[in-house]
Amino acid sequence: MLDRDYPDQVCSIARALEVIGQRWSLLVIRDVFLGRHRFDELCASTGITRSVLTARLAHLVAEGVLHRRPYQSRPQRFEYHLTDKGRALLPVLAHLMAWGDRYYADPDGPPLRLEHRGCGGHLQDRLRCDRCDDTLTPADIRPRPA
Repeated sequence: MLDRDYPDQVCSIARALEVIGQRWSLLVIRDVFLGRHRFDELCASTGITRSVLTARLAHLVAEGVLHRRPYQSRPQRFEYHLTDKGRALLPVLAHLMAWGDRYYADPDGPPLRLEHRGCGGHLQDRLRCDRCDDTLTPADIRPRPA
């Protein structure tokens, strides 16, 4: 959990960071999205220590981002899967990945592309208006109280 230095702020970003802003949390969510569901797979793919991974998984399960499913009874072991709340983070991950690819990719290009299973096209990181379906730029957007 982040230190709360914004107790009087009404800010959805600050509240979301309380859930997914811990170091390693988004990488764990990324790897579960990519099909790594077991503790040892997550530990190996991220390089995270076992104790920190245990804490992150417990937090993400408690927050309803992941759910755990037993796959072995003796000793009891679990797989971790995204909930609807966790799957709703896909656009966040896709936009963050596109930003990282744009500003921090290796000279050889990005290490991973998100591809549409149906046609093979690549995921675009566009913001669209829910009313007119226009693609928006930062200049097109204004914040307004809800």
